Amino acid sequence: MNFLKDEGGQGAAEYILLFGGVIVIAIAALLIYRAYFTQNSGLEASSDINSVRGSI
Repeated sequence: MNFLKDEGGQGAAEYILLFGGVIVIAIAALLIYRAYFTQNSGLEASSDINSVRGSI
């Protein structure tokens, strides 16, 4: 019954869950900001950054 006390694979499972969560968040961010990545979106990140810097 020593295999019930073995926790060797627990760390690997936690890392898989952590990386899976990071990947899901990255995909969600790409979907939210997809307009910045398309060619003909009319949005320009550089002009948006400059307007934010100017308003500070």
